Amino acid sequence: MSTPGEAPVAPAVTPRLKVETATVFGNPASFYVEYPSGLVDLTRSPSNRPDGSQNITTPNEPDPPALDSKSQWELEVEEDRVLRLNKSTTAIVIIDMQNYFLHPDIRSHPTGLACVDPLLKAVPALRSLGAEILWVNWGLTDAELLTIPPQLVRGFTKGGKGGFGSEMPDGWGRLLMRDAKNSELYGPLQTAYEEGKANGTDVWIHKNRMSGLWGPQTALDLYLQEKGITSLIFAGVNADQCVLGTLVDSYFRGYDCITMRDGTATTSPPGGLENVLYNAGRSYGFVTDSTKIVAAAAK
Repeated sequence: MSTPGEAPVAPAVTPRLKVETATVFGNPASFYVEYPSGLVDLTRSPSNRPDGSQNITTPNEPDPPALDSKSQWELEVEEDRVLRLNKSTTAIVIIDMQNYFLHPDIRSHPTGLACVDPLLKAVPALRSLGAEILWVNWGLTDAELLTIPPQLVRGFTKGGKGGFGSEMPDGWGRLLMRDAKNSELYGPLQTAYEEGKANGTDVWIHKNRMSGLWGPQTALDLYLQEKGITSLIFAGVNADQCVLGTLVDSYFRGYDCITMRDGTATTSPPGGLENVLYNAGRSYGFVTDSTKIVAAAAK
């Protein structure tokens, strides 16, 4: 307990206890199976389908089935857990790693730039595991400028000047419009995307709100449904704005949510990122990092 004049002391974080027996979370259509070892099976395998109770349907098989390395992979996450994932239903969602938010000639975002190298390591590893690489970015059309809510417009203006669609100086193009230079991915990330696009592994998806899943039929949600993707790894900027908005909306829709700690940053005070990562691991899903992703691919 802090004394007057001292900064308050944050309460200690209690680790999440492991289950004592193999346990199903969810329903027959969408479920996890967690095991005492710390393995959390997100594959929704028919062999683990629940019968409507909170128990495995085959009590004589309390241990997880063997990993099918052709169709599945495993990823270490925080809280001493390991996730089992389907190769064909996993994607990384990389949000707003664009020049407008990262390029030093436009703004100072050193923590955002620090995410570039981890992403350049994680993306090839995820490609090798069969995961989809989804670059989800602001990319507005003139028609969309007519329907953006006032507070969102105000948030992107400075002193009542500029804002969405305005012409930026020094050849950066119109602010966050499709195909503008300021809307391109930052530096080596643009190169990484173009290489992945040429090889059929990477997809660019435009958004027109902070959340990529804000409405009933966004381009991101339609793509995920079409591809049958259920597990999402999140990275990008800003953690407590566009990343969080998309993460929470994904959580509400029932996607498996995994946040990449060293691939996520914000310009907010330190508590902003801390709060996002805390809730990402304790409420919305799981937290991992690029080192664990690379290690998973190496296996």
